[in-house]
Amino acid sequence: MSWIIAIALVFALAVGCFFLLVGSFSLLKLSDFFKRLHGPTKASTLGVGCVLIASVGYHAFAGTDPQPRELLITAFLFITAPISAHLMAKAALSLHMAEQPPMPGAGSTPGTDGDDHDQEQPST
Repeated sequence: MSWIIAIALVFALAVGCFFLLVGSFSLLKLSDFFKRLHGPTKASTLGVGCVLIASVGYHAFAGTDPQPRELLITAFLFITAPISAHLMAKAALSLHMAEQPPMPGAGSTPGTDGDDHDQEQPST
């Protein structure tokens, strides 16, 4: 395997890990259900795809045993992740989760979550 291919595979792994980290961070830090649903489904799907592409590339260029299960994992992930996100969003919409008040103790300090529409404007 040449060093150019090795660098490309390392770059794919780094990009995949970056997107997985962003997806995990958004799951932990975003405020409501729909924001939390969006981050992991988009970023983590792209991250896992990059990691699996790097794995398939490694096996292809190293001359080792071809691994069809990696392609099957990728296909399964790309098919099931959008469907499961869509079903969770439909369930949340039918339960009117966007209209429910925040849970006690789950609130944040005003102005720290990026939502400025809750703050009252000073009268002039």
